[in-house]
Amino acid sequence: MQNPVIVIGIGEMASVFSRALLRLGRPLYPVNRETDMQTLAAQVPEPSLVLVGVGENDLQGILKQIPDQWRSRLGLLQNELLPRDWRSLDLSAPPTVISVWFEKKKGTDYKVLAPSPVYGPNASLLVDALATLDIPARALTDEAELEFELVRKNVYILTTNITGLVIRHFKAETVKEMWDDYQDLAREVADNVIDIQESLTGHQFDREKLIDGMYEAIKGDLAHKCMGRSSPARLSRAIEQADAAGLAVPRLREIYKNEVESEI
Repeated sequence: MQNPVIVIGIGEMASVFSRALLRLGRPLYPVNRETDMQTLAAQVPEPSLVLVGVGENDLQGILKQIPDQWRSRLGLLQNELLPRDWRSLDLSAPPTVISVWFEKKKGTDYKVLAPSPVYGPNASLLVDALATLDIPARALTDEAELEFELVRKNVYILTTNITGLVIRHFKAETVKEMWDDYQDLAREVADNVIDIQESLTGHQFDREKLIDGMYEAIKGDLAHKCMGRSSPARLSRAIEQADAAGLAVPRLREIYKNEVESEI
């Protein structure tokens, strides 16, 4: 029998990966809030992968609880993920990281926006598993590619969410409406977001390439809603990161003042 996969988190996104891994024939152990991970790690000390599928706000807390036996086998799939999120853990082996470009909402099946890039020791496992559900994924060749893809995803999420806070007042809510009618605003927001991403990574990026990557995802689902419940929280986190780095990000600060601070 093949070594099992541990899946931490049983939310919508983790459910898709669990289904894919099961269809591939992999034994699976789910971990929820009531699971004692140390006890499970004693029973399953050598899983092939420990896939962390919790929300962004829970990630760091969960990573600190990962049993020592599992720390060299991590897989990460969260939004707003960057290399600094795992480099501080001093892992004995790099994690397998996937930038997820499909969404899964409660009561609906997954919807693909673009192929999901993945890098790390278990990249082929995730690519093969997702293929059983006809979800396209592609393995990357190095960490620099991974960092760019993570930043690209962050630019898409943050730009659409934050711009959505403004354009909702004009009865616009989809990414198509954002790009067709409010592209100048979206580009200003994206430029501020990239300032923050460059500060967090310590690297500069080809900004037009990032914008092109964002537009590719926009075309993947033109009816995708810009704004979600987490949009104000995402903007608040971006402002905190800008403050810590001493960044001006004037458009983000203007939107925060008008759309978030005024509601507090």
